Amino acid sequence: MVKDNNEITVKIKGDFDEFINLLIKRGYEVTDKFDMRDNYFIPNDLDIELLSTRDIIAKCAIVRHVRRKLKGGEYKNITFKEKEIDKDGIITSQKAYKVDVGDVEEAKVLLTKLGFKEIMSIHEDDVVYEKNGVALAIKNIEGGDNLIEVETRDKDGYRTIEELKETITKIDIPIYTDNFFVKKAEVELDKILKRN
Repeated sequence: MVKDNNEITVKIKGDFDEFINLLIKRGYEVTDKFDMRDNYFIPNDLDIELLSTRDIIAKCAIVRHVRRKLKGGEYKNITFKEKEIDKDGIITSQKAYKVDVGDVEEAKVLLTKLGFKEIMSIHEDDVVYEKNGVALAIKNIEGGDNLIEVETRDKDGYRTIEELKETITKIDIPIYTDNFFVKKAEVELDKILKRN
């Protein structure tokens, strides 16, 4: 399956619980909850010392396991993301190639047999809040940042990155607007590689 969409991700300012209470007071309702674990694999022969963090992530295959808490069910897949990023670090478009798998551990073994090694694992709890057709996926990264992701979906009336930025800015919530493209994988890999 190929998923073609635009998205922005920003960091939340201030206290996380206060932020959630603000959304609720403004009429946002929970429409989904899920737990997600991503295991990142890179080719064995990739010389990470010679590459930027972004270039390493661009070579990753991800074994993803999502458990839906509100709607029930789960899905497991191997994902490879292809992003077009301009000179300012802005994602201008992205595609995600996904293959469903039955067992996460078997998927990890398969990637290992194909010449990949695991470089990191990211666990997050997500809650999606919606109001007036705008869905905000609040991401609580284990040991990391609290983020908001807004992306285009088939039923959305907005499509471009600029329209997504305008949508989240108009909501007037405490977020950092200096970076609309926080890349959780890059942030976490920088920690592991001690590049901070």
